[in-house]
Amino acid sequence: MILRRRSLLATPALLPALSLGHGARAQGAAWPTRPVRMIVPFAAGGSTDVSARMITPKMSEILGQSVVIENRAGAGGTVGSDAVAKSPPDGSTFLMGTISTHVLAVGLYGARLPYDPERDFVAVAPTVLVPICITVHPSLGVTTLAEFIALLKANPGKYSYGTGGAGGSAHIAAVSFLNAIGAQAEHIPYRGSAPMLSDLLAGQVAVGFDTPALIAPHHKSGALRCLAIATDAHSTLMPEVPTAAEAGLPGYRAYSWFGVFAPAGTPAPIVQKMNAAVRAAVEEPETARKLRELELPPIEKGSPAEFAAFLKAELALWVPLVKASGATAD
Repeated sequence: MILRRRSLLATPALLPALSLGHGARAQGAAWPTRPVRMIVPFAAGGSTDVSARMITPKMSEILGQSVVIENRAGAGGTVGSDAVAKSPPDGSTFLMGTISTHVLAVGLYGARLPYDPERDFVAVAPTVLVPICITVHPSLGVTTLAEFIALLKANPGKYSYGTGGAGGSAHIAAVSFLNAIGAQAEHIPYRGSAPMLSDLLAGQVAVGFDTPALIAPHHKSGALRCLAIATDAHSTLMPEVPTAAEAGLPGYRAYSWFGVFAPAGTPAPIVQKMNAAVRAAVEEPETARKLRELELPPIEKGSPAEFAAFLKAELALWVPLVKASGATAD
């Protein structure tokens, strides 16, 4: 799996401006008149949830109404995403979507996916990019990625790996990793990163694929061992951990991204207001600093049109790769 970070500004804004009647403009001007729901389609405690909880207080301040997070996990984020797709397009409900819910799921579920990421949503604003790291329980007795690869190859199917959900970015990262090294392991999907971490710490699963923010405290304590960061840059939380290329697996990269979506048909003035609130919250200096400290670097640019064009490009890139990987939403 070759993942490339790309600026949203590198993707041209291709969507035409929407023509709105007076009623829609008036609705946008008054919005919001009541608290706004932000559906996080994963369990509390994971990186999607953490990042959302870091930016929503500032968004609430800007909008003059509470932005209330509701966790609705299940099926790799598709349960919560489908709920938002079917919500009234009145600015009362938004989704903190991810590469998993809006790109990878298309390749994993195909015609079974209950929503279309482009048709059923309006792209509002991106929030953060997230690297993925390969982590093992110390009981495996390996200290380098090369040793781990050798162990997996010598014991096909013996070990299990955990991820925050079937079909998520960590799942695809794991499948791509196993394909790249020619090894087999059992996938144990969880309803979010937090329960996966609990079993990884207990040794119930031998390997975990997730974000540096989740793993770093346990790597530093010795409870877990992060073997590689699957990006070109070192982790700011674990600078001693090599990149995958440095560890002997060049070309292997894995990341996720998060962003806010609204149900299709949401009036453009509401979308623009929400975009401005998200951008201001992500770029607020103290919030941006805290996000970077958690290895959740903010995406500092992205109009609704730019985000929509970025999504289109990601679909074109990743869906064929997901299908070719052989991964399934098990």
